Amino acid sequence: SGEEHSPLLFQFHKDGFLVLEQFFSAEECASMRRQIQSIVEEMEVPPHCRTAFSTREEEQLREQGSSDYFLTSGDKIRFFFEKGVLDEKGNFLIPKEKSVSKIGHALHAYDPVFKQITHSPKVQELGRKLGLERPVVVQSMYIFKSLLAVTPHQDATFLHTEPLGRILGFWIALEDATQENGCLWFIPGSHTNGISRRMVRAASGASTCVEFVGSEPAYDDKQFIPLPINKGGLILIHGEVVHKSELNSSESSRHAFTFHVMEAKGTTWSKENWLQPTPELPFPSLYT
Repeated sequence: SGEEHSPLLFQFHKDGFLVLEQFFSAEECASMRRQIQSIVEEMEVPPHCRTAFSTREEEQLREQGSSDYFLTSGDKIRFFFEKGVLDEKGNFLIPKEKSVSKIGHALHAYDPVFKQITHSPKVQELGRKLGLERPVVVQSMYIFKSLLAVTPHQDATFLHTEPLGRILGFWIALEDATQENGCLWFIPGSHTNGISRRMVRAASGASTCVEFVGSEPAYDDKQFIPLPINKGGLILIHGEVVHKSELNSSESSRHAFTFHVMEAKGTTWSKENWLQPTPELPFPSLYT
């Protein structure tokens, strides 16, 4: 089809990312933020965040608890906290809504608002324009981005497929993302060199739940370009493009909703990925 020759697709394949301003309306962004607010208001602090520890052994059990909490979050809606925001009893040291760093990883499956956004007709239409034949949704996350920087990485490090090139991120700005509040930065064209590092499930009985194989190369800071984007904008992210975000040095938050799609046709999902489909939640088709 002539789709592959559209200027937008050409740009995406050249850079490894594509910025689509005003993809979602202000109202759609507001509905996602309202929904997250109500989810946070009803949030329970997970047990592993709530116990005082004394011995090294109990400390390890706590780590194990948090790793299980992470490893089994693929088919649930779970809360991940900024460091140092809870005391050992699980009480908040700062306002509740500022304490959460992200919520994942199955909002697209179990929350009506995020499900509707993920499978919205314009997202499905974009999938078809990109030539996706059997796209499935593998995970979703709501990111609050209060403070922390995110080091340079490739999404395929965490979501490995055979062959590579089958993972695509959809990153939606729910507030303006600026250089001050931590917008994404990319190295254009860096999606063509494969991946240098993989995060895999550790052997059972290991002290950590995941480990890294390979190493992240030192990237040249000068190669990164910032991608500020307005509220409602969408950034398409190739699974192997190198990207990062800087510290949020502003007073304002930088909320985003993101989900990852895999072209399932002719693709094998790695059994070593931290995230695995479950009988309760096989990866749902993007197309409805």
